[in-house]
Amino acid sequence: MEKKTENSIKSIRSRLLLIVLRAFAIVVGITIISILAITILEINNSAKQNPFYQSPSTMLLEAFYIGNGGWNNVDKLVQEVQKPDSKYTAQDWNNSVIVNQNNIVIIDHGRTDSPMIGQQIPSGPGNPAEAITVNGQVVGRIIKDQKDIPHPLRLTISFINPTIEISLVLAIFAVIIGILLTRRVVNPISEVMAAAQKVAAGDLSTRIVTKKGNDDLSILVEHFNLMTEALERNDNERKQLLADVAHELRTPLSILRGRLEGIVDGIYPANDASIAPALEETYLLERLVEDLRLLTLAENRQLHFEMHSVELVQSLERSIAIFKPQAQDKGIEIEMTTDQPTAFVWVDPQRLEQVVGNIIDNALRYVSTKDGKVSISVEHMSGSVKVSIADNGTGLPDGEVERIFDRFWRSEKSRARAAGGAGLGMAIVKQLVESQGGKVGAENIATGGLKIWFILPEPEKAE
Repeated sequence: MEKKTENSIKSIRSRLLLIVLRAFAIVVGITIISILAITILEINNSAKQNPFYQSPSTMLLEAFYIGNGGWNNVDKLVQEVQKPDSKYTAQDWNNSVIVNQNNIVIIDHGRTDSPMIGQQIPSGPGNPAEAITVNGQVVGRIIKDQKDIPHPLRLTISFINPTIEISLVLAIFAVIIGILLTRRVVNPISEVMAAAQKVAAGDLSTRIVTKKGNDDLSILVEHFNLMTEALERNDNERKQLLADVAHELRTPLSILRGRLEGIVDGIYPANDASIAPALEETYLLERLVEDLRLLTLAENRQLHFEMHSVELVQSLERSIAIFKPQAQDKGIEIEMTTDQPTAFVWVDPQRLEQVVGNIIDNALRYVSTKDGKVSISVEHMSGSVKVSIADNGTGLPDGEVERIFDRFWRSEKSRARAAGGAGLGMAIVKQLVESQGGKVGAENIATGGLKIWFILPEPEKAE
């Protein structure tokens, strides 16, 4: 499996490297072509006005025409150019014919004594020529023997050649640097892609080895690991939820089926005493299904809340009055203290009573019946109100306090449903409180017992 993963990473790494190199080559090519095209365009646009862009022969002939006032004695210019110590740049007259404005030959391939001198050459599209212009008037032409690259283009190429050479050298260096940076860029991305393939195939335990660093790739790897961890946790919770639901439904259904089969078979008489236990199990099933529905709606933020400003102390007193008979039957005392006579919070009053009822019911289940006490305290905070409900029971073992809000979790695994409940009460409390903008938590008390607290916003802060 590890070898297969390693091969997958190598394959992805090779593909990414080819993509990077191909993209770089395209960018370099477009850059060089753009520079060349812009340079050629600028030179061609300037060639008509700037003599610098003209060929040496054209500039020399134009200067001679201006200085001499015409083409008379042009042979002296040719003789001067042909001298070994001539101050003029070597001309390319040997492959061209120079004619005046009337298309009469004045220089024939660098000679002024050729039989062609004085002959008229008809102009036509087949004769590539370069105009000799003085004061905006064409006074002659240089006719090439064969089509040649225009001087502006040759000049452009001479300018561009160094640029191309430098670009190629820089491209080679860039490729080398890119290969050296593969470990920093391509390798992490290839590892993420290979890990993503494994996750897509169903392996949610996939993790990428993290390396120290604050760069974007390190953050990407860290977030990928957090994502897979969350996916694996959610998948395990889903599987555990299915197992817990099956377990919670199995017991009442078994009792219900056994009771009804006993009545049908005549083992139990069909009277109220025999049917009542079966009916009681249907109530338990109904409550379990309703709790699951409520919890699912709250987790998906689909539960509707009628938010109002609620006087918290009065709401707590009503909840205490409901549970007082049950507490007295068990010999448990319920008391409440508050730092102020009134406390207003922004909540759904019905959901608030459900939260308080679940916490008090949980405390009454697990508090010690000897000198048992459930203490409720109300404390004003900055923009919110904190309610703490504590008992003097045995508390929870270390490491299990944070699990009290998990679905179907019970401290005593062997506890019967009748004594321990289905394990959904505290999970519902957490979702209802957080859905209304509050916070909830639990902690063991140093003197013994468990305290569950929740914080709700005041009306001004919530609005």
